Amino acid sequence: MSAEFSFQASFEAFTNQLASVVFYAFSFNGVDIPLVMIWLISGAIIFTCYLGFINIRGFGYAIRRLFAKPEPGSSGEISPYKALTTALSGTVGTGNIAGVAVAISLGGPGATFWMIMAGLLGMSTKFVECTLAVKYRQVNADGTVSGGPMYYIKAALDKYQLPKLGTALALFFSVAVIFGSAGFVHVNQGFVQVQSVTGFDNAWLFGVIYAALIGAVIIGGIKSIANVTSKLVPLMCAIYLLAALVVIGSHLTAVPAALWLIIQSAFAPDAAYGGFIGVLIQGFRRAAYSNEAGIGSSPIAHAAAKTKDPVSQGFVGLLEPFIDTVVICTITALVIILTGAYQMQGLDGVQITSSAFASVFDWFPLVLMVALLLFGFSTVLSWSYYGLTGWRYIVGTHPKLTTLYKILFCGMVSMGAVPSIMAVFDFIDSMIFLMAIPNILALYLLLPEVKADLQRYWQQKVLALRSRAAD
Repeated sequence: MSAEFSFQASFEAFTNQLASVVFYAFSFNGVDIPLVMIWLISGAIIFTCYLGFINIRGFGYAIRRLFAKPEPGSSGEISPYKALTTALSGTVGTGNIAGVAVAISLGGPGATFWMIMAGLLGMSTKFVECTLAVKYRQVNADGTVSGGPMYYIKAALDKYQLPKLGTALALFFSVAVIFGSAGFVHVNQGFVQVQSVTGFDNAWLFGVIYAALIGAVIIGGIKSIANVTSKLVPLMCAIYLLAALVVIGSHLTAVPAALWLIIQSAFAPDAAYGGFIGVLIQGFRRAAYSNEAGIGSSPIAHAAAKTKDPVSQGFVGLLEPFIDTVVICTITALVIILTGAYQMQGLDGVQITSSAFASVFDWFPLVLMVALLLFGFSTVLSWSYYGLTGWRYIVGTHPKLTTLYKILFCGMVSMGAVPSIMAVFDFIDSMIFLMAIPNILALYLLLPEVKADLQRYWQQKVLALRSRAAD
């Protein structure tokens, strides 16, 4: 047995064991429910109720905050809008294209209903995460910002007189986000689509070019990443949604029936089972539950926003699951349902979505290739910053150490298109969902102060706006 084969076998055995722990599931009425699902969804429900349905009553104000200019004297590196697009670039991706198809193929059209519910609940979780990320961020001597769950995890445990546990959990989160930031899956899926559409078959060359483009952006830090994503996210969403709306428009008379089918089948046993499996299980492992609410990734981007009050960015952050899941995933689902692609035999994941679009546009695989490349590229950009934040939390902010991480990251990206690295996907998934354990714990511990901050902010800002409008 060669050393290489022995290492691969050992790594796969370790990864399988790790995944079995992270995604451990118990059976209830014949349905396997992973504990990580309970951890995330129960948190979202509690946050929603405890904060008085902030996801609903704060929605209109969140939109106004998104386009408001930063107040004079605000600390931070990027505008609230750019913070949102950077965070969205990390969540809007292949899960919106392939993951939705998986959910519907498992549970039928009713799975769409559960996706919308999960997205609405996730808005409350994002509000709490983003508020705390700004509140406990650190502004470095050079003006750069360091923030995210690792900082408020430590603060939360310190408040409860558990400083050693806080340090351990913050380091645990940082290690998980470093390993979870590897962009293998996005590079690999992009290459697969390019290969199938164009016939290009050089995985190493594709990976090197991809890594070079990533490196050209991340060398400038969060400001450079935000400048790219603030343009790339609207562009890629516009390309994808425009094609989707044309498909929906071609089946316009069938839309009311499709919506009724979604509602009607949402509570049927098979649909409910498939919905929860697709959105809450398959989604957690393959990004169907695409907004990552509770994972703790996007608060790292929101922490860099220019704002005086943390609650202000919390409002901006709650828009993320709405755009990502309620809007984009729902439109994808309508395309799949209206065209009947989910009923075709022998198709899986992205093939279902591609077939749905191709029923109207025979040239759509080319558009899908561009969309996947843009979605994947922007996701890798955002996660490079998330991983860098975890790296700097552990080793420090020295420029040489920061450069070392960027070199290592680009090196990993360059190998992403090579099929032999597929074995690491489960490991990366496990690392990402391990982040949710200390993150949700800290959110629970700090929830009372988030509520107090929200009440203060609501009285000072929102009521003042209403008063001026009355005058």
